[in-house]
Amino acid sequence: MLVRFTAVALIGWSCVENALYVVLCHHEKLPIELLPCVIRSLPFLAGLVMLVKSRSLAQWLADKLDL
Repeated sequence: MLVRFTAVALIGWSCVENALYVVLCHHEKLPIELLPCVIRSLPFLAGLVMLVKSRSLAQWLADKLDL
């Protein structure tokens, strides 16, 4: 459950970050550049990978914490 929550938090954070960047660019009448959007989308991709691999990631984490 913690792994899924972390993944969804990363996805939400990335979406909010991109939305704020676009709003700021529109407010200041600046062009929206591709590189800052791509960099701000990296947590989205990490969260997506975490959601896909959540079961194996949770099992790996449980094994590591079990010691």
